[in-house]
Amino acid sequence: MSANETTQVSSVPTFDCRQTFVETLIELATADKRIVAVCNDSVGSSNLGAFAKQFPDRLVNVGIAEQNMVGVAAGLANGGFLPFVCAAGPFLSGRATEQVKADIAYSNFPAVLCAMSPGFSYGELGPTHHSIEDFAWMRAISNIVVMAPADPKQTREAMRWAATAGKPTYMRIGRYKIPAVTPEDHSFAMGKADQLRDGNDVTLIAIGTLVSRALAAADLLAAEGIKARVLNMATVKPIDAEAVIAAAKETGRIVTAEEGILYGGLGSAVAEVTAQHAPVPMRMLGLPGFAPTGSVDFLFEHFGLTGAGIAAAARELLGK
Repeated sequence: MSANETTQVSSVPTFDCRQTFVETLIELATADKRIVAVCNDSVGSSNLGAFAKQFPDRLVNVGIAEQNMVGVAAGLANGGFLPFVCAAGPFLSGRATEQVKADIAYSNFPAVLCAMSPGFSYGELGPTHHSIEDFAWMRAISNIVVMAPADPKQTREAMRWAATAGKPTYMRIGRYKIPAVTPEDHSFAMGKADQLRDGNDVTLIAIGTLVSRALAAADLLAAEGIKARVLNMATVKPIDAEAVIAAAKETGRIVTAEEGILYGGLGSAVAEVTAQHAPVPMRMLGLPGFAPTGSVDFLFEHFGLTGAGIAAAARELLGK
């Protein structure tokens, strides 16, 4: 992990995954001449400045035209290139859904759709800029892998996987700084959950930015004698059904937490598995609808997407 990934906040190191993103993209492009970046006038917000400087002829900036951006990426993929398509999450997923479906997924092109600044990242700009429906939209499209790495290490490993997998991939890349949660001995495996804590009283399943908060919830519960299993479900499609079924059977209760709408995302994916194979009581934490305008911290607190909020949902399931 490079020195410029880290800062210090209240003695806890936190990291901007966009820095890891551009460093890894440069590394991959240096090794593979097929790799190009395509963006929608978002060189700054996608943190592509260093890539543009090193590979000026391998950055295609189409301007604020997301549908055209995805179409250009499809053409590049058809011509043998490997495009990393970078745009703000709400616009990449919302404005270009038809092109993602028809141009990328239907043709099964190896394009990596990088949803920058997802979830509440643009909280102060209001609901038009909140990327909360993207998991549901992308999960509904065939052929696409849908993931949200939890920290820089997992971001780097997921990008390396995507660069060699030859599959359409939708990947969230967070904007605000988050703590590292992935142990050094964990390696990213598409479609497999990482168990970060062991426990048989309840399972906490989280994705992306909520993983560190699920770990905080597990600490709170441990202080009360409650042993919570914590799963980092970085890949929401395909979901790790084996890990979900084991958690349901071995702990009997599941709490899911995600920075997105409750319909069609992580909670729904987990519930689809448990309903068919191991029905158990669940609590799904996320957004019931549009979010108000406000800071990232305010919105997490508002929707109970905090360590305390996740712990409270687990206690409810346990009747405590």
